[in-house]
Amino acid sequence: MGESTAANRAGGAAGWRRAGIAGAAIGVVAAGAAAGVAIERLTVGRGMRSKARLALDSSSPYGQLHGTPGRAFADDGTELYFETDEIEPADDPPRRRRVFGRRRPAPVTVVFSHGYCLTQDSWHFQRAALRGIVRTVHWDQRSHGRSARGLEQADGTPVSIDQLGRDLKAVLDAAVPEGPVVLVGHSMGGMTVMALAAHFPEYVRERVVGVALVGTSCGRLGEVNYGLPVAGVNAVRRFVPGVLKALGRQADLVERGRRATADLFDGLIKRYSFSSRDVDPAIARFAERMIESTPIDVVAEFYPAFQEHDKSEALAAFRELPVLVLAGAGDLVTPSSHSEAIAALLPDAELVLIPDAGHLVMLEHPETVTDRLAELLTRAGAAPAAAEHASRPSRSAGG
Repeated sequence: MGESTAANRAGGAAGWRRAGIAGAAIGVVAAGAAAGVAIERLTVGRGMRSKARLALDSSSPYGQLHGTPGRAFADDGTELYFETDEIEPADDPPRRRRVFGRRRPAPVTVVFSHGYCLTQDSWHFQRAALRGIVRTVHWDQRSHGRSARGLEQADGTPVSIDQLGRDLKAVLDAAVPEGPVVLVGHSMGGMTVMALAAHFPEYVRERVVGVALVGTSCGRLGEVNYGLPVAGVNAVRRFVPGVLKALGRQADLVERGRRATADLFDGLIKRYSFSSRDVDPAIARFAERMIESTPIDVVAEFYPAFQEHDKSEALAAFRELPVLVLAGAGDLVTPSSHSEAIAALLPDAELVLIPDAGHLVMLEHPETVTDRLAELLTRAGAAPAAAEHASRPSRSAGG
C-alpha cells in the first residue's frame, strides 16, 4: 500500500511537473514567442521572488486608468468592451504643451487596439499622456481583458484576423459614430487595423485621417525565428500548433501548472517583451500580469490565425494617409524587418526603429512612442502645425 501511494505521489508530481513545463512554454507563446526554448528551472530564492511579485502587484500604478465604459457587439454577437476618455472642458495648459506645444487639439478620436495576450491597459503611458487632451477609445479584443469570450470560438470556430477587423468596425460604430478617426494598433492590434482596411476600405477613405502600426506585421509570420537556432525554429513550426490544441483541451491542468511555475516566466517574458536590460521591474511585472490573465484555451485558439495572416494588399488603403510605422530594433516577435516591409509598401510613411527596444516598445520606451504619436496626430490634423514644433523627416530611424 505504501509503495503504491508513493508511486501515485511520484506520478502526480511528474504530472504537475509536465503541466508546469507546459505552462511555462505557453507563457513564451503568450508573450508572442514560441515553444521549444530551452529553460532551466529556477529553484533558489523562489519565495523571495514570489514576495517581490506580490509587492509589485499591490503597489503598481500601471493599468489603473479607466474611462467611460461602453459595449459593442460583433457580427457573431460577441460583446466587446471599450472605454472612452473625453476631452476635458477646461484643458490644463502645461499638460497640453507637453504633447502638442501651445496648439489646441482638434476633435479627432484616437482608437487604440492592443496585441495578442494583452489588454487595453498595454497603452497605459500613451493613454496617460493624451488623457483629457484628445478623445481616445481603448478596447479589449474578443476573449481578452473585459471583453467576452468569442461566441463562435466557444462553438469551435477558429479565430481569424479578418474577424478581428470586423470586431474593430463594431467598436468604431458604437464608440465613434461620427468624426475623424486615427487608428493605432500594436502587434495583433496592427493586424486588426489592416483587416479593417481590407473589409471596409470605404470607411478608411471617409473617416480615417491617420494610422499608427506599432511592432506589427502584414504577413509571413511563419518565417519568424524568435531568436532561436534552426532546430528550435523547426520544433516551433512542427509541434506548437498541435501542442497548443492539446493543451487547450486541458485548460484547468495547464493553468494550475502555469501558476505553480510562475517564477519561470520572469526571464522569458523579459526576453521576448523587452530588449533593454534596465526595464523597470514594475513594468515587467505589469506585462507579465496581462499575459498571465490570458487563458490557455484563448492562447491556443488565436495562435493559428497569425500563420495565415497576410494583409499586404490591404495596406494600399492607407497610402494617402499620414502613417507611422514604429518598431523596436530588438523585437524578436514581429522583427523590425516586418515594419520595414510595411514601410516599403507605404513609401510616404514615417518609419521609426527604436534602438534597445523589444516587442512591448510602448511600455519599454513610452516617451519616444508617445512623442511619435503626437507628431502623427499633428500630421493627421489632430492639432494645427506650428513653427515651434518641427516635424521629423518622413522616413526616420532612431528615437
